[in-house]
Amino acid sequence: MSDLIHEFIFASAARTPAAEALVYGQRRLDYAALALAVRGAADALLGAGLGRGERIAVYMEKNVENVAAMFGAAAAGGVFVPVNPLLKPEQVAYIMADCNVRILVTSADRLRLLASSLALCPDLRMVFAVNPNGLDLPEVAGVSVLGWDSATAAPPGMQPHRAIDTDMAAILYTSGSTGKPKGVVLSHRNMVAGAVSVSTYLENTAADRLLAVLPLSFDYGLSQLSTAFRVGATAVLINHLLPRDILKAVAAERITGLAAVPPLWIQIAGLDWPADCTLRYLTNSGGAMQRPTLDALRRALPNAKPFLMYGLTEAFRSTYLPPDQVDLRPDSMGKAIPNAEVMVLRPDGSECDPHEPGELVHRGALVSLGYWNDPAKTAERFKPYRAEPGIVLAEMAVWSGDTVRKDEEGYLYFISRNDEMIKTSGYRVSPSEVEEVIYAREQVSEAAALGVSHPALGQAIVVVALCKPGQELTAAELLAACKPHLPAYMLPQRIIMAEASLPRNPNGKIDRKLLSLQYEHCFTENSQ
Repeated sequence: MSDLIHEFIFASAARTPAAEALVYGQRRLDYAALALAVRGAADALLGAGLGRGERIAVYMEKNVENVAAMFGAAAAGGVFVPVNPLLKPEQVAYIMADCNVRILVTSADRLRLLASSLALCPDLRMVFAVNPNGLDLPEVAGVSVLGWDSATAAPPGMQPHRAIDTDMAAILYTSGSTGKPKGVVLSHRNMVAGAVSVSTYLENTAADRLLAVLPLSFDYGLSQLSTAFRVGATAVLINHLLPRDILKAVAAERITGLAAVPPLWIQIAGLDWPADCTLRYLTNSGGAMQRPTLDALRRALPNAKPFLMYGLTEAFRSTYLPPDQVDLRPDSMGKAIPNAEVMVLRPDGSECDPHEPGELVHRGALVSLGYWNDPAKTAERFKPYRAEPGIVLAEMAVWSGDTVRKDEEGYLYFISRNDEMIKTSGYRVSPSEVEEVIYAREQVSEAAALGVSHPALGQAIVVVALCKPGQELTAAELLAACKPHLPAYMLPQRIIMAEASLPRNPNGKIDRKLLSLQYEHCFTENSQ
């Protein structure tokens, strides 16, 4: 059994060295070659003076070097920090400075854009640049810059630092739409337990081929690699530009498992999928999949089982709804994943009754080590929990900040994020309840319900909606469609029909906070 996240690769290489492990474009690595690449990366990082537990930032699009650098950092005894390639230089520099990054692995072209911002990273001492075109590498004041290929081809030198499963393995930064992002610290145990749990209920085997569509800086995206490597399956990397690129990759690589977030599923559902599609399952996380999207996917891909999942970066994955329950309870988040316990608690810590709203609290091996260097925010979300009387030392559980309810059979239902609840006319309204009614109109492809300051109501409900290509719907028509299904206090005070896709945060979710800022003065005197 593997205790450390990189050992998945080495174990699969020992079992099936010739099995295909990683595909990127025309490059195909079997497990023996991937293990060699990971060891080469570890040797290069150790040769650069990497200390135990020091941080290595990886900032580039998905490619073979990205994967080798991340798992090589873990193999060396360091901590990898995957940085979303969509972030701007100032944002990258903030993350690197925040977690005291010592070594940066990036591409030569990105380094040119970053170079001036790296002065904000006082702990940085080495940059490895992936440079397939042999371009001249820019100089960075006070920092050594080396080519990745030559560094990883050097003969082995130092022994890796010793690590145990409770040591740090990675720091994933959440996409702070307002304020600065927070670094969630993951241990090897967190990542290994997550891969074991997910691959168990998805029934992954070495025959699977998983398409890595999402950013590797997103826990859900990174999970596609750890899940594949745990069972000796194949991970296929894609930096897609259009939804049709995903369809082409699924067909060309005979993909069996596809993970995406709701906005992407909406686009994928409308594609013309071939009857002989090889997908055996679909997974959704990062927000609820609306019923019209789910129905469209099931029509387009009748042989692919849908797994509807819920998770938070602080504990990776919490619940899933098995495919055989989708028709019975399509609005449910499901039950706890293997090796996790999920509770619905009142503010005093007692368990809620069936259907009583409460906060989702997660305990078990997937609970992370808190937020990097932020004791105040960590104390808000991570709290001691005693599962059994008589146990003197309390474990740490994570309070999700999400309001949910549980039915008599133990199935969970999402109500709202506590910090997204709209407080209007003395009522608390869940944005998802309003959005569900909006999405029931077949013309709508994207929607977000927001709480905007209002002089009389406290907050007013504003809906921003986008129609599907070729479809038309006015704000008045959409409001009329809402009236039979929502009480007066839940009706939008304003509906804005967008002309382009709604803004996304770096993880691909609709950016509610940015939209709220954009429309925060809707009801001020100056805007009337």
